[in-house]
Amino acid sequence: MNATGQGSTGNSAAGDGAGRTVVWAVVGTDIGPLLLAATDTGLVNVVFHASSAVRDSAVARLGSRLGTAPAEAPDSPLLAEPVRQLKAYFSGERRDFELPLDWSLISGFNRQVLRELASGVPFGTVVGYGDLAGRVGQPQAAQAVGVAMGANPLPVVVPCHRVVESDGGIGGFGGGLETKRQLLALEGVLPQPLF
Repeated sequence: MNATGQGSTGNSAAGDGAGRTVVWAVVGTDIGPLLLAATDTGLVNVVFHASSAVRDSAVARLGSRLGTAPAEAPDSPLLAEPVRQLKAYFSGERRDFELPLDWSLISGFNRQVLRELASGVPFGTVVGYGDLAGRVGQPQAAQAVGVAMGANPLPVVVPCHRVVESDGGIGGFGGGLETKRQLLALEGVLPQPLF
């Protein structure tokens, strides 16, 4: 299954956590620690810069949105493949993610845009905000695409770092511009930083 999550309905509603498993772990990467969270459906959340304070806030927010307390479980089978694939991505051995995704943290236009991004903007390429808006049939919605990128619960795996300004500017990024530069350099879009 690819990172578009095709085949995963992700229909679990926030607040409908009865019997739902949510696990998380922090993984060290070249761009700093990432918090990964998964449900029985698939990877549900990736959080940048997962220091203790960021981690605690993200876990609390995730529990509130999914209606069940996430459990720290670095050895969970639900996280094994996401961890393996992220490590392979950062080591240059993987270009595409093939993971089931749980889309329950996002809906509507934002979900539509993120699914198009995941399936239609491959490793080593970029797309403009307006171009991505056009791909989902809303050519005047470049600003709304920016909002969708900022709301992306699955950065790196759903590659919002590949969305840039049409004039060649790098654009914004929830993980910080330096992190966006590092990801684009890893993919060969930008030169590697000298320092």
